[in-house]
Amino acid sequence: MPKDIRISWDIGLMEGDFIFDEAVQDLEGDEGLETAVIISLFSDRRAKPDDILPDPNNTDLRGWWGDLTGPFVAGDQIGSRLWLLCREKTLNSVLVRAKQYAEEALQWMIEDGVAVKIEVETERQGTPGRDILALLVKIYQVDGIKKTLQYESQWTAQGLRGWVSFSGAIHPSSVLLEGGDYLLLEGGGTMVLE
Repeated sequence: MPKDIRISWDIGLMEGDFIFDEAVQDLEGDEGLETAVIISLFSDRRAKPDDILPDPNNTDLRGWWGDLTGPFVAGDQIGSRLWLLCREKTLNSVLVRAKQYAEEALQWMIEDGVAVKIEVETERQGTPGRDILALLVKIYQVDGIKKTLQYESQWTAQGLRGWVSFSGAIHPSSVLLEGGDYLLLEGGGTMVLE
């Protein structure tokens, strides 16, 4: 499987960067699916014309500009529509939509032969007013390996703001990567690999 480019997050500078590996004269790579899943779930996919936008005063459908320039596969888009839920209450109907949006965002893995099956579970966790949407993603790869990734997002009136716990602390919108680096996520999340 080809490698994704590894992103190293500097929590002090609050910026991400690629790492150049002098030994191989190339950027460091990530052989897992974590980078691909993060981009798929937490990049904003363009809203459909009939989607209800979170802010009625803002008609921005978001999305990646490259999707508008003619994707290689008709209808192929990057990201998810989870951003549409940023001002929603954590009702059962919203959990159903979150599951659908996550499955839609990860469907390319099955179409491209990376996975044979993807399962997404959604759950409301916490108390009203402080509740979070939790996503559990199970990816069954073609080589028989199963990867399990878990993401939690806190719902606020200002929008979806992610929280991740690491080393006994909580930091907004970041993920702990191998080697102690952090990656800023729109939506946040934690990863649990099996």
